[in-house]
Amino acid sequence: MNRRKSAVTRRRFLQRSATGIATGMATVTIVPRNVLGGPAEVPPSETLTAGLIGCGGQGGEDLRSYITGAGGQFTLAARCDVKFRNVADNRKIYSDFRRVIERRDIDVISVATHPGWHSLISIAAMEAGKDVLCEKPMSRFIAEGRAVVEAERRFGRIFQLGTGGRFSIGKRWDANTILTHKIMASGLLKQCPVVHIKRGGLKVREWSGQVKYGSAPAPPSLDWDLYCGAAPLRPFHRHRLGGTHRGYWDYEGGGLADMGQHHFDPIQWTYAKDHTSPVEILPSAPPAHPEACAMWGWVELRYADGLTFVMDSGEWGQRYSRRQPRDVSLGDLSPADQDKVRRMPDPQRPRSFVEAVKTRKKSANHAEPSHRSATILHLANIAIRTGRRIEYDPVKEQIIGDPEANRLVNQPTRAPWRL
Repeated sequence: MNRRKSAVTRRRFLQRSATGIATGMATVTIVPRNVLGGPAEVPPSETLTAGLIGCGGQGGEDLRSYITGAGGQFTLAARCDVKFRNVADNRKIYSDFRRVIERRDIDVISVATHPGWHSLISIAAMEAGKDVLCEKPMSRFIAEGRAVVEAERRFGRIFQLGTGGRFSIGKRWDANTILTHKIMASGLLKQCPVVHIKRGGLKVREWSGQVKYGSAPAPPSLDWDLYCGAAPLRPFHRHRLGGTHRGYWDYEGGGLADMGQHHFDPIQWTYAKDHTSPVEILPSAPPAHPEACAMWGWVELRYADGLTFVMDSGEWGQRYSRRQPRDVSLGDLSPADQDKVRRMPDPQRPRSFVEAVKTRKKSANHAEPSHRSATILHLANIAIRTGRRIEYDPVKEQIIGDPEANRLVNQPTRAPWRL
């Protein structure tokens, strides 16, 4: 399929979704929320309908935590997975996510596929008028994340990344964490001495891929082509399916991407870096395999103001020892600046997905900060894959002076899937 034809097909699909042209499947018509509750409110009596796309282990967690566990405010109307090809009835069970997105009665899409699909499905869902709850990591590469940010803005939808770290901060509202955030958000600290080191817990060996494997026919119940999606269509292999998909660059970024956004998303908020990214990344890792994620030692990521994040896997080579951990305190500021920080109001508590959907105000984990925390992981993985120090422009979102590394910022996608 050529690019022009695929674009027209996608546009027609989304137009059908938006205008409600009959699709041949059973649908339920509901009165729009803004008719009953005004543009910024949802009546308490209204139950939102959700479609779950990706029904593996994490999909079940989404179902328990965000749908049935959201105070009864969500009703699951559709389940979709590429492994449902033999049982799909296209009423409640689907194998093609596009048929779920085009349903007019569904308000919310929960995306729990492998990360190779996270951004593309989120964008299509928002373009079709749905709010989106997306599992981590947010994207497979940096340009995908920026496209999600633009889609959230363009279509005026609610997007939330399904990682709860900054919500935990909001629940405990730790005084030291809030003070650190205020110091960093004040802009008074021109040179930041902080060195935050994450030691272990990144499941590097556990989520490594296999470099030698045979192939076999895909199970008849599995749509393997749709599973691969925008990634290359490789021969089917069981290790690429399910949780072990994390070990392949085609779908994710190893244990670093799997666990990293859980850890670095709240840390990014604590140090007030939701709208920028590191500028220098230094790795310690052996040569990387072109398809399979593998072992690495540590990665150091420095921001323009000097703030440094370190990922120390503890699973390959020597432990990180270049710098020692260092936090920030009021003592790093002049007495006058300390008084300014003390007078600053506390940040707002994080707004949950349900609150965001009801009020039509952005959730705490909306697209921009989620994209920035995912970018931390992508930059670390790019440095690991190239095996060298890289420099990054957080405004242009490009790697500087290294065309090979920069190609990993915006990777090619397999037709007909396009950003």
